[in-house]
Amino acid sequence: MAEPYSFGWFDRFCLWYPPGWLILFNRHWQHYHPDTPGWNWLEYLLFLVPGGFYLALLLRWLRSLGRSPQAAPESFHPDYQRAFREEILGPIVTRYFRAELHHCDRLPPDQPLIITMNHAGMCFPWDFLCLAYLLGHERGWTIQPLAGVSLFEHPWVVWWLPPGWSQALGGVRAEADAFEAAVAHNAVLLYAPEGLRGPRKGWSQRYQIQTFHPSFITLSDRYQIPILPVVCLGNEFLHPWAEHQAWLAKPFAMPFLPLSPGMIFFLLFPSLGVWALRSKLRYYVQPLYTPQLQAQTGNGRSRPYDAAQALRDTLQRELHSLRKSPRTASAAQSTPAAEPHSKS
Repeated sequence: MAEPYSFGWFDRFCLWYPPGWLILFNRHWQHYHPDTPGWNWLEYLLFLVPGGFYLALLLRWLRSLGRSPQAAPESFHPDYQRAFREEILGPIVTRYFRAELHHCDRLPPDQPLIITMNHAGMCFPWDFLCLAYLLGHERGWTIQPLAGVSLFEHPWVVWWLPPGWSQALGGVRAEADAFEAAVAHNAVLLYAPEGLRGPRKGWSQRYQIQTFHPSFITLSDRYQIPILPVVCLGNEFLHPWAEHQAWLAKPFAMPFLPLSPGMIFFLLFPSLGVWALRSKLRYYVQPLYTPQLQAQTGNGRSRPYDAAQALRDTLQRELHSLRKSPRTASAAQSTPAAEPHSKS
């Protein structure tokens, strides 16, 4: 690994100015990896002005002789994950999202582990990244989030972020083979049982945990790996008042395409795709859960599904209980002004 990334005045400005977060992600990558075809200084400066991203995109496309960035095969780099966690995620998670981890005494000492969480926000998966940071900071765990295939290879993503960025940070493709391979190698997996149904459910269904996919129950039972459920409060406000528009998403092959009052700013500053509104994120660790499929009645196919929905119902009740608590509801439901703190 190279020398630690050193923050200058421009990096602090990028933390403060929302369209600059994408610049910070790419500059950090370029510090540790050769990235000649990536964004350059002129293009970074264009990110910062209304509509400038489109000109930057054209300039980079011309530099690349009309070719899109090619997805490069990357493996997981734990050292780079630690560097990104401490040097970039740290100030964002602690000062901007003000994330907190509760009931740390429930964290088990052993690995492997499947960590499940209610997923929401209809935006870049900041609820996942913040939890991964907190768990890494608390226990030193190396977390590998399970991510939709679009996060690895969608045309927008390969222009926004360096090819291989998600894999280098530990992302596991949401495919059966990749999931099983990670579980077999004693990974601590961060998994959203709702899949895309969670983030794209929209503002009208906020706080309603969607149907769980049973695959994590099946793999937990097969490999005898416990499940650690976590309930998140505050992720519904990462992109408030947004509703998924399937008719718009389909032509662009987008997993979800939200419409909200804030989308006018995204049209002017497409680099805001990796940003989200400031919301106080609170995570509540639940008791460890190990499915006992053999003890359940019903046919073999229905047992994992029934166990998954039973866990979903338990987390839904806990989510409602936390929202009603005077100590948690006021902080979790507030939406302070979305202005990042710069790193001191």
